[in-house]
Amino acid sequence: MRRVLRAPLTLLLVALAAFPAAAAPAGHTATRVARDVRAHEEARARVEELREADAPPGEVRDAERHRRDVRSRLWDLLWAVEHALADPVAVDPTGRAGHCPLGPRSTPAQVQAPAPFPGEGTSWTVPTTGYRLTAGYAERGRRWKHRHTGQDFAVGSGTPVRAVGPGTVRVTTCGDGFGNQVLVRHRDGYFTQYAHLSRIDVRKGQKVRAGQLLGLSGATGNVTGPHLHFEVRITPYIGSAVPPLPWLARKGVHPEQ
Repeated sequence: MRRVLRAPLTLLLVALAAFPAAAAPAGHTATRVARDVRAHEEARARVEELREADAPPGEVRDAERHRRDVRSRLWDLLWAVEHALADPVAVDPTGRAGHCPLGPRSTPAQVQAPAPFPGEGTSWTVPTTGYRLTAGYAERGRRWKHRHTGQDFAVGSGTPVRAVGPGTVRVTTCGDGFGNQVLVRHRDGYFTQYAHLSRIDVRKGQKVRAGQLLGLSGATGNVTGPHLHFEVRITPYIGSAVPPLPWLARKGVHPEQ
């Protein structure tokens, strides 16, 4: 029998992506997705609670296995939905079919020296500089069909956009409401999305480190002006977003308000 998860979960406001609305799960599927996102975050909190309490290794392994099972179920469900709806992330993760504006690969000279992050053995950073935080997670408005699924960083076009932490580029694509976008998978299993770029400077499968250039900000896709849409997801697919600022805070990163 699985252990009942008792860790409280705050700031989890499940939201469905509004860009593009046609590719977002709907109806009964949306309810299932919301349930699984909530269950995953509860399971993740439970794993962290057990580790902090120095629980027996077997108990931690069981909790982690449960978290991965929930993520796998959510992943399979969303892949089927997004593939059927022709979401570019599901059907064209390299961006080649959409002829995305791929710039040159980032070079060592373009890698920002990351600040040390105690206790992680690696480092994390904000995704851009010279920004102003605008639309936040779960915010309502006429621009979104449901609620906003990420955090917007208002910056001028052409501002460098960088990986917030080490990982592997999972997607470099374009052609929907997110415009030119990059998704990076991190070692903790989460994905970060960087959308509305004017140019993409990495390729699918490329390893990146914290602070490495991914592309340049812009106003591609469904936007009213240039900015970076930054999102954190459990899977690569629309519908699995979680609050990005608390997630960054767990990495020791606190964007200035």
